[in-house]
Amino acid sequence: MDTHIVVMTGAGISADSGVRTFRDAGGLWEGHRPEDVATPEAWARDPEVVWRFYQERRRQLHEVEPNAAHRAVAELQRRKKVTLITQNVDDLHERAGSEAIHMHGELAVLRCERCGSRVRDLDRCEPAFLPCGDCGHARLRPDIVWFGEVPFHLDAIEAALLDCTHFVAIGTSGNVYPAAGMLQIARSRGAQTVVQALELPSNADLSDEFVPGRAAEVVPDLLRRY
Repeated sequence: MDTHIVVMTGAGISADSGVRTFRDAGGLWEGHRPEDVATPEAWARDPEVVWRFYQERRRQLHEVEPNAAHRAVAELQRRKKVTLITQNVDDLHERAGSEAIHMHGELAVLRCERCGSRVRDLDRCEPAFLPCGDCGHARLRPDIVWFGEVPFHLDAIEAALLDCTHFVAIGTSGNVYPAAGMLQIARSRGAQTVVQALELPSNADLSDEFVPGRAAEVVPDLLRRY
């Protein structure tokens, strides 16, 4: 069987580039409760607050760069058959040279709720709403999977998991589903499984190899094995 590596990345890989992690110790997300900025209900109730929050997050992408772990994933993808699945909504994998499946969407992309048109645009990060250039709808929304919405590309993700020979989880807590269930699926299919994080993820099993440490420090050596 040909080697097929699935790499799944979470917040830990981008935290090493300075991207703020999902929640702080107080349970807030950059000073906001997640239910106030990351749900369809919040968007319907107060779109101005949600829009400003995501425009600031989009602007912050100009202040960060890919780190050694992002570059190591890209280098592996050039050498081997690798399906890269990320929970992250930043564009650091692409800037490092990877092709990634963004299961939770992308900050770089805006979507029209009326016509479904998508536009890739990180240049316009002003607080004012941006209209749809195709149908003229007054406001685009972030192309982000909010709480209560279905993640993107689930069919492609499932196909990769059922086919993979190796599964490497990088910088994930193992708490957020359905992403956290991918490790179990790969394991049940007989794939060799490795999990990398600061602490042992909650979804890890005794059969999984655990590689502790910061992603930028340990992932390059880890991926050179393949």
